[in-house]
Amino acid sequence: MKSITTVYKIGHGPSSSHTVGPYIAARRMRRRYPQADGFRVTLYGSLALTGQGHGTAKAIRSAIPEAEIVFDRVKKDLPHPNTMYFEAYRGGRLLHAERICSIGGGELRSENEPEMRSDVYPHRNFAEMAEECKAKDITLVQFIRQYEDTSLDDYLKESWEAMKAAVERGLEAEGILPGGLNITRKAKTLYEKRCYNETDDITLNRKIASYAYAVCEENACENIVVTAPTCGSCGVLPAVMYYMCFDRGFPENEILDALAVAALVGNVIRTNASISGAECGCQAEIGSACSMTAAGLASLFGLNVDQIEYAAEIAMEHNLGLTCDPVGGLVQIPCIERNAVAAMRAISSVNISRFLYSTRKISFDDVVETMYQTGKDMDPKYKETSHGGLAEIYKEEHGG
Repeated sequence: MKSITTVYKIGHGPSSSHTVGPYIAARRMRRRYPQADGFRVTLYGSLALTGQGHGTAKAIRSAIPEAEIVFDRVKKDLPHPNTMYFEAYRGGRLLHAERICSIGGGELRSENEPEMRSDVYPHRNFAEMAEECKAKDITLVQFIRQYEDTSLDDYLKESWEAMKAAVERGLEAEGILPGGLNITRKAKTLYEKRCYNETDDITLNRKIASYAYAVCEENACENIVVTAPTCGSCGVLPAVMYYMCFDRGFPENEILDALAVAALVGNVIRTNASISGAECGCQAEIGSACSMTAAGLASLFGLNVDQIEYAAEIAMEHNLGLTCDPVGGLVQIPCIERNAVAAMRAISSVNISRFLYSTRKISFDDVVETMYQTGKDMDPKYKETSHGGLAEIYKEEHGG
């Protein structure tokens, strides 16, 4: 498996596959062909169907202002649901053409280039990593530091600073989210408004929800967020870790270790399944984020590797089958609320795993494989096309 330093990417929302990935691809093409005086980019699949609502053209043009963008909503035979075709021209003559897939979390796959990153971990799945931890009597954090280089700490610090900043900006902001749904920002209200006789449990849920809303509303406004593992699911992990740091008093060095464990789990999912909503539905985004958060939180609490695995497994298992049906092609309904719910579910997963880990029957690797097969079997209209589910019902009811 590759380094975990490819899991968290800092960039503009609202979608890692629809904005971060296409922006990186466009910037790379612009740098490789500075002599080109024209670019044509054809978007296919989910990029064509929901790219307007997700700001894909804007992301590409921020790197190539003169790019001609074509939305091809007809072509079906694609190597990935998020496929782009870049063409670079000089004086009307084609210099280069390349098909690039945005495979989730801002990662790209090109048909013209072999995989450049070498494996850091010789392990294929979580079971093999857990086996090594037990054999050497080490924690997952110690395991990670055996394989990653010295740049890991700086990477985690930079990612955490960006996560904190997104929470804090979002808690201060007010107004209406862009896109036409006229959704009011809710994070500040959630954070400041207490209910009568509010219990500690209600306060916990209200604050964590407010932190998740804050990040996701920043994402919806195309501001800077961190893929965790995607932009659409960027609020889950920061919400829980921000609460643990600033409301529960966990030191930031321990938060960084928790982020490392969360990234390791995301890495396993990405390697053996998918984190792309266009490929496997929202279970691949929110399910993965919930699983990563549960693992990170379990590690923060000092639980053992079996408890961490069980927490991650519970979190993923109870998001299986979750569809990706964004209303209006925007990362707002049901995405923002879904991040808040997943953050609270991650905490519940850890609470169960703490006591029942020795009774479990399903491995984390099993549930990751199940998620992937479920995603492959899912009707395409429920995979980030806005042609089914809540998106379709809302459109019918509101005459969209």
